[in-house]
Amino acid sequence: MKIVHGLISGDSHAQLHRDAFTSRMSAKKWGDFIPRVVETRDKSHMTEPVDRAVERWMVNGQVIEKRGVANCPAIMTDPMRAYHPQRWDEVPKAVYDPLERLKVLDQDGVDAEVLFPNPPVQSASFLQGDAEYELACVRAYNDALAEWRQASDRYIPLALIPYLSDVKVAVKELERAVKAGHGGVLMLAEPNRALQGKENVFGLTGVSSTSRSVPMINDPYWDPFWAACQSLGVAVHWHATGGIGLLPPRWEKYNRAQETVTLLPCGLSVLSQYLPSLLFSGKLDRFPRLKWVCTETGIAWFPYVLDACDHEWERRHLWTEGVTTRPSEVFRRQMLVCFWFEKIGVDLRHAIGVDNIMWESDFPHNTSTYPGSRKMVEQSMTGVPDGERRQMLYGNAVNLYNLN
Repeated sequence: MKIVHGLISGDSHAQLHRDAFTSRMSAKKWGDFIPRVVETRDKSHMTEPVDRAVERWMVNGQVIEKRGVANCPAIMTDPMRAYHPQRWDEVPKAVYDPLERLKVLDQDGVDAEVLFPNPPVQSASFLQGDAEYELACVRAYNDALAEWRQASDRYIPLALIPYLSDVKVAVKELERAVKAGHGGVLMLAEPNRALQGKENVFGLTGVSSTSRSVPMINDPYWDPFWAACQSLGVAVHWHATGGIGLLPPRWEKYNRAQETVTLLPCGLSVLSQYLPSLLFSGKLDRFPRLKWVCTETGIAWFPYVLDACDHEWERRHLWTEGVTTRPSEVFRRQMLVCFWFEKIGVDLRHAIGVDNIMWESDFPHNTSTYPGSRKMVEQSMTGVPDGERRQMLYGNAVNLYNLN
C-alpha cells in the first residue's frame, strides 16, 4: 500500500450493510433470528422516544442499539454530533460502502483504516444466543467485512471469534478469516464477564441467553488461540471498554449531553483495570511474538499503570514468583496503543514508547477527528520531531499490519 497522506487510523468503524446477515445466513434455519434491520414504534427501543416509526438492528429477537440504526454522528449534519440515523435511508453511503468510504478518507487525508465493528455487533461478538447461532453470525460478519479488504488494500479488517464454542472452533474461524483478508482479531477484555453483563448506558445489549461460562482470558484454555495468533502474525485488539460495562451510575438530573460527556471518559479508562492482569499473566512471555493493541482508550494513563506495575514487580520480587520480565518491558516489546485528540499523551510518548503508539480517527463516531483530522493531528503533535511523527502517525501501523 502506498502512503500518500501520512495518516493511518488504528481505529475506525465499518458499518455493514443492512443485508449483510440476511444474505449470508440460512433463512430456513434462522428465520427472524438473523441480525437484521426492523421497523418499530416501540418507545422502549428508542433512547429518545418519538411518535413515529424508526428502524433498529435486532439480533435473536433483541434490539441492539437504541440510539439509532447506525453509529455515525460524525458524518451527519448535527454540529453537536448527537444525532444517530433513525432509519436506514438516512445513513450516508460512505458509512457502509467501502468504495464511497475511500472518497471520505481522501478528503480527510487518511491513507488507511483498521476496521472495528458498528451495530449490530456488541463489542466483539454475538452473545445473544447459543454456540451454533453465535458462530453463524460471526462467520457472516467476517465474510461481509472481508469484502472491504477485497475492495481496497487501504482497509485492515479485524475478525471476530466465537466464545460459546470450544477454543478449537475459535482457532479455526480465525484461520479462515485471516485467509479471507482479515489483518487482526478483536476480543473481549474478559469473555466470561461480558457474558454475564447487562445492558449498558447506550442501549447496547450483550446479555447471553446461555448459562455457559467461558474460562478467564488468562486460563491455559486460550493458549491454542494465542499460539494461532502468533503463528499467523496477527495482533489481538481490545477496544474502548473491552465489552465490559464498568460505568458509574447515571445521575437522573443530567440531560442527555451531560450524561454522554461524563460517561465517555469513564468508558475509555476501563481497560486500565485489565492491563495489569495481562502484563502479570505471563502469557506475553510465553508468546513473545504475539502483539496486543488497545484502541479508543487514549494513552496518557499508560505511564502511570506501567509505573505502578513495575513498582509492585520490584517491591514484591515477582521474578521469584514466575513473572520473569518487568511489566513495562513486556509492554514495550509487544503492545501498541492509540491516541486521537489528546496532547498530554503525546507529550508523554517517551514514557510509553514512540514505537508503541498509533494514531486513530474513530470515524464515524462522535469523538472522531473527521473532517479535520489534519488540524487535530497538528494540535497534538506540536514540537514532535518529524521522525517520531512518522512513526506514530503511520509507520508503526505499517509495521504491525505488514502494509509494506
